[in-house]
Amino acid sequence: MSRRADDGPRTHPAGHVLPPREQPGYYRGFSTLAQQHAWDEHTREVVLGRVATVPPIRFFDDAAARFWTLVFDHLLPQSDRTSERRIPIVNVVDARLYEDRTPGYRFAEMPTDRDAYHLGHEAIDDEARTRYGADFGELEYEQRENVLAAIHDGEPRAAAAVWKQMSVHRFWQLIVGDAIDAYYAHPWAWDEIGFGGPAYPRAYTRLERGDPEPWEVREQRYAWSAPPGARSDETENVHAFSVESEQHRSHAKKAHDE
Repeated sequence: MSRRADDGPRTHPAGHVLPPREQPGYYRGFSTLAQQHAWDEHTREVVLGRVATVPPIRFFDDAAARFWTLVFDHLLPQSDRTSERRIPIVNVVDARLYEDRTPGYRFAEMPTDRDAYHLGHEAIDDEARTRYGADFGELEYEQRENVLAAIHDGEPRAAAAVWKQMSVHRFWQLIVGDAIDAYYAHPWAWDEIGFGGPAYPRAYTRLERGDPEPWEVREQRYAWSAPPGARSDETENVHAFSVESEQHRSHAKKAHDE
């Protein structure tokens, strides 16, 4: 499961690989943690804990942890970050599954989250073997992108038995949602998007024109493009995917066709 040496974002239009940064994004020099003196004690303890304490892997076995690390590297790439500043997405997801924390509901066409991750691992490897004759972790970068794109599009060629047990669309929403939750709960991600951190007790004052607060920095944009073969750089009209009625209509049509 080696990482491709040139899988990072590129300069645009020249196409040179951008070197990893300690702080990527459009808010160079900004640090949310520099504002910790303005937080109450409990908030400071919670936020600093997300940096200082990385949850141990307890739910996934070693093979599964490597597998999901690779999957999340595609869903939410961090090749623009230096290795010591990468956000531990898999560890956070593992902790949620180990503690069996859920949002308090479950869709009828979905198994438990724990089972969904086990089944998803099986399905993605099966898809990889069907398309390219090898497990997901043995594929080249672009091949892995194509496998995950098939799941995203709801058009897998393999693992029919798995997809009878859970919705491919709901599974995709589950793993992407977990990746986003883990990443954007971390202060280093806040630096990347220029988020000033908890508003309590100091609050925000410049709300009308979008001006930065005195402790924030202005956006400094730069041109970049995704690495060659990255399917995430493609665009599409996704309006229908966000509408519940359209999703149910798609599920019903697929079930009828089968």
